[in-house]
Amino acid sequence: MIKRTKVASAINLAVVSSIAAGAFVASSAFAAEETAKVERIEVTGSRIQRQDMETASPVTVIDAAAIKAEGFTSVDQMLQVQTSMAGAAVGSTTNNGADGVAQVDLRGMGSQRTLVLLNGRRMVNSGSGADSAVDLNSIPVAMIARVEILKDGASAVYGSDAIAGVVNIITKKDFEGFQFDMNGSGTDKGDGQSGDVSALYGFNTDGGNYTFGAAYSDRRGVIQGDRDWYDPLDNTSSIIPTGTLNQKVIDANGNWVKRTETYDYSNDVYFQTPSERRSLFANMTQELGNDVVLTADAIYTNRRSNQQLAAQPAQIKLNVCGDPRVQDPTAGCLTLDQGMIDAGIKADARGQVQYNRRMNDVGPRIYNQDTDTWRLSAGLAGSLDVHTGMNWNVDYTFGKNEAKTGVDNSINATLMANSIYADPYAWFEGSPLTDDMKDVSYQQQSTGGNEQQTLSAGLNGELFDLSAGAVGFAIGAEYRRESGFYNPDPVVVAGDSTAAQQDPTSGNYNVISIFEEVSVPFTEKLTGEFALRLDDYSTFGKATTWKIGLTYTATDELMVRTVAATGFRAPSVAELYGGNSGSFDYLTNPWLPASEQTGQILVNRTSDPDLKPEESESYTAGLVYSPSYIDGMSITLDYWRFKVTDAIARADVQVGLDACHAGDAEACSTFNITADGDLFNLTSALTNVGSQDTSGIDFNLAYNFELFGLDWKVSNDTTYLIKFEQDGENYTGTIDGNMGAYARVRNNFSISAGQDDWSVMYFNRYIRSMTDVYTDYDANDNPFVAVRGVDSILYHNISGTYHVSDNTTVSLGVKNLTDEKPLYVTNGSDAGTVPQVYDTVGRTIYGGVTVKF
Repeated sequence: MIKRTKVASAINLAVVSSIAAGAFVASSAFAAEETAKVERIEVTGSRIQRQDMETASPVTVIDAAAIKAEGFTSVDQMLQVQTSMAGAAVGSTTNNGADGVAQVDLRGMGSQRTLVLLNGRRMVNSGSGADSAVDLNSIPVAMIARVEILKDGASAVYGSDAIAGVVNIITKKDFEGFQFDMNGSGTDKGDGQSGDVSALYGFNTDGGNYTFGAAYSDRRGVIQGDRDWYDPLDNTSSIIPTGTLNQKVIDANGNWVKRTETYDYSNDVYFQTPSERRSLFANMTQELGNDVVLTADAIYTNRRSNQQLAAQPAQIKLNVCGDPRVQDPTAGCLTLDQGMIDAGIKADARGQVQYNRRMNDVGPRIYNQDTDTWRLSAGLAGSLDVHTGMNWNVDYTFGKNEAKTGVDNSINATLMANSIYADPYAWFEGSPLTDDMKDVSYQQQSTGGNEQQTLSAGLNGELFDLSAGAVGFAIGAEYRRESGFYNPDPVVVAGDSTAAQQDPTSGNYNVISIFEEVSVPFTEKLTGEFALRLDDYSTFGKATTWKIGLTYTATDELMVRTVAATGFRAPSVAELYGGNSGSFDYLTNPWLPASEQTGQILVNRTSDPDLKPEESESYTAGLVYSPSYIDGMSITLDYWRFKVTDAIARADVQVGLDACHAGDAEACSTFNITADGDLFNLTSALTNVGSQDTSGIDFNLAYNFELFGLDWKVSNDTTYLIKFEQDGENYTGTIDGNMGAYARVRNNFSISAGQDDWSVMYFNRYIRSMTDVYTDYDANDNPFVAVRGVDSILYHNISGTYHVSDNTTVSLGVKNLTDEKPLYVTNGSDAGTVPQVYDTVGRTIYGGVTVKF
């Protein structure tokens, strides 16, 4: 939806300060000198100041009031329910592999392809180290004035990463007085409590304003086993606490037999992960004289988060004594006795047997993160008495993220193997581990971080007049340096852990950019917007991007708009310098029957310092309609399409496994698989071979009116997905645990009514039915591709706000009012569903109090 408001005129100080504080892009407004009587504003997606917020690019605006009314306690919660999101962005419901990070995923194209700005300037990437996207946990909700979502490719304006669009978070500034907020929530099951408190204080000085804030939030966990809809069969593992040798166990008679038992790990796993955050933030504007203004904003956030998984599913390769195929005969070995041989236990092509054991005797894996994120941005801005007046700015932004991460109850594979060699039947018989045997555990400790420095300068104003108006322009230059590192635990680096081996990551790059924009009023009805940008990277060289936009005001009621643009994404530090790392991916081994599948297979992931940038093309076309015969109504309709080529991606490993099994020699070579199915060196390399092609239609209706003495607001957002293809695979209308959800239709509807002192709102969120494609097995235990349907779902929320007095406001609401249960997905990422798509927590009650002085 396009924000359509009239903004009052401001003094010259506000003109210059808004330019500096927003780096030309915050949706602020100003007036020129009184004699000019011209109101100009700035919008996300352009550096040119203009008289109308309606540009060629579609922008959605979410203000602080809407954030509070819907009970959002984190930025990712607010963004992930937008209809323009797809896929499966990580957040509070991601218990495995996210390290407590929360991200945004516009169009389902990947979080690395959505650029996140804070007050119009880049936010430092953050997480556990060498990260490719912004951790939204580093931005407290308490400091947000509004969020602007640009749903268009914007690399020509902002550079790398803005392929799918831009999320611009605008903080509260120019605040006077004191405000205290306290909010809390919890499920009707008595768990998942969350609370946050924040304070905001601001004051004016002669020619300036200073605003300071602090926020604290605490989110408690929800255990999977505490939900009655949960089926333990959806979270079972073949790796059991008593252990297996080549999937065989010892029965009561001392014989080796096929394993039939499975392990339910639901009581050790979170649906909602705990997190605690502390933040300090500040904004300042100070006039220095001679029409020069100094602006600055600062933020610091500390996040302490946890995730928990079931005890380590240790998978140990044991050398068989006397087998000539053993790679390292000095590493110890296991003698296969006659009982093992009679049961069919034999060595593989490397002279090894597989021992698996769920290490419950040691305890669950408890992941913890302690991250610190700093960001300081400062700038000078002023005006020049040239032509009709021009504005300049110089800005510097520094961002840094540091993280300490750990995993309790990890298992040292080398120590465990030696312990088995020393006394094998103490392990094989399934008895509880002794204290000496438990000494194979250790605590993983890793460190990582990211750093970003940006220096930019710009000039904007009017070039000359045409018969239809002035030609506006903006030019500028920027220098940016990005660096990152990640140091895994030494045991992991050495490959001695039952967790996947991983090499350290360390590297940096810099980029110098020049950019320009021109806005040309060809006629009173037709305006053209043109942008061109050149980026020169220290890694791969130069990238040039452009944008062409047109707006045509057909009538006072109807505006037609279109944008064509190119974009790119530079490879990240981790993609360039990450080295080798292992990942236990959810895969099916086509060489094994269903009874021998372990669910996860170790994949060696490699990076490449010679990666090239991704390239993209985007196109949007639509209209903005405000019918004069229905006062207060506005409608937007936009078609969009994004195409990404040379995408940095890993080829689909499951597809490679299946192709190799079917006799495709090239697939076997690509993934380092032998023809007989040896997956010991199964490899997935980063290359520029990926692609994406997605298109759809966005529709928005906003209607404000009065009826029965009440003020009403109705809003409806719909996204219809026409197509989403990635790497030649069509995911349109499908859902799975790896890619997430690409529903054909997503719809958000809200209606509110109120008077001066109170308001109530009803909100619903609809996700259309999807198909679930998965691997099944026939009567002969042979795998085949199966398809099932996943129903549509509709969530209902209600909330109310009451102004107790001029100083005090209270709010109360319920999310998922009808307690809709998450839908079953055969190959879901967790608990038989996809928690990043469906609500796994259930009905939640929230409320808050705001006090202003």
